[in-house]
Amino acid sequence: MFDVGETSGPAKPVEVDPNAPLAVRMRPRTIDELIGQEHLLVPGGPLRQLVTGEAPLSVILWGPPGTGKTTIAQLVAGSGSRRYVPLSALSAGVKEVRAVIGEAKMRRRSGVQTVLFIDEVHRFTKTQQDSLLSAVEDRTVTLLAATTENPYFSVVSPLLSRCVLLTLEPLTDEHIRTLVQRAVTDERGLNGEVSLSPEAEDHIVRLAAGDARKALTALEAAASSVRATDETVISVEVAEKAVDTAAVRYDRDGDSHYDVASAFIKSMRGSDVDAALHYLARMIVAGEDPRFIARRLVIFASEDVGMADPTALQTATAAADAVAFIGMPEGGINLAHAVIHCATAPKSNAVVSALGAALTDVKEGRIGSIPAHLRDAHYSGAKKVGHGVEYKYPHNDPRGVVTQDYAPEPVRGRTYYEPSPHGAERDLGERVAKLRRIVRGEAT
Repeated sequence: MFDVGETSGPAKPVEVDPNAPLAVRMRPRTIDELIGQEHLLVPGGPLRQLVTGEAPLSVILWGPPGTGKTTIAQLVAGSGSRRYVPLSALSAGVKEVRAVIGEAKMRRRSGVQTVLFIDEVHRFTKTQQDSLLSAVEDRTVTLLAATTENPYFSVVSPLLSRCVLLTLEPLTDEHIRTLVQRAVTDERGLNGEVSLSPEAEDHIVRLAAGDARKALTALEAAASSVRATDETVISVEVAEKAVDTAAVRYDRDGDSHYDVASAFIKSMRGSDVDAALHYLARMIVAGEDPRFIARRLVIFASEDVGMADPTALQTATAAADAVAFIGMPEGGINLAHAVIHCATAPKSNAVVSALGAALTDVKEGRIGSIPAHLRDAHYSGAKKVGHGVEYKYPHNDPRGVVTQDYAPEPVRGRTYYEPSPHGAERDLGERVAKLRRIVRGEAT
């Protein structure tokens, strides 16, 4: 069975259990105490309307852990005279949902609005989600659903279309820093009984990686450790031991950030897969933005592997998509997959060299007119000015390629792409050479 835990009536001051976890004690009491999500808190915005009860909007909250989904639900529960019923998709099923809807219908006759909060709605089956449709459609309930999974994949389309989708962004380091500093001084938190050294604060902020709950849990563990020794200052050493994670000497905005990223790229370029994985791990543990790592891999796949292994770009791009879809920490596995592929692949910089040479010619004015036979001929009068005339259609030749001028005169005969003798480019080099001979009329 499950505990509905419904609440109703006007908002009342909530007494905070001093023995509750720090993250619970420091949960915002009003919408103005919320940290982050500024894009949703504008006056008249859907999140503000949801919390203040200005409009019966059904909402799906989508965001990574620790961004405030449960907090928003608690704010909704404590505002106005609405009846609030929380369910968890881990324990509730169709029977429980229908029971809530049936009660909501009766309450609505008395003018009482029901807000149904479903945590982890992505865990509901299609049938369970379908059971919500009519009640959301006719506003028997105002649905507030939370998910860490992409709702376009995890929520059925009919339910998604009946709700406003609010995307919660990961909290920034400054957001986390503000929360940590507030928890140190606030009477609901540590009440100034301990303080943080700058290094310890940086470590906790970095360790959190945008997750407020994780930051406050780490702070609470460190505070407990320092109190046990009758000290009042949390040092980085205490913070490290308390959360059992070493502080990585890494500044995401400073020299170390670029040094580690540089070593990461150069290790892959040098085909040292083990060193590349080490630097990947350092970035992950330090809280580097996984999107930054994914972008570097996608660039590397073309810049340093290129056509020597054309599948490297596919793997890197898939890893970038996977990180966006799955998030961290599981996304680290996808990044490692791409790192191993790129580091062990044959290497070629022929793609970037080819583009660089072509860009140089264009920037230096080697442009020229487009040959008349290549110009657009899909309009009346094109033939009168010679556009498209004498164009040779390659598919009419049994070889699929014909002798024909394609480049403008200033760069005619220029060679930009020079395949390397590595990997797939070894065979590609022979094909490119053959194609050039035919196109340029040099074939014997």
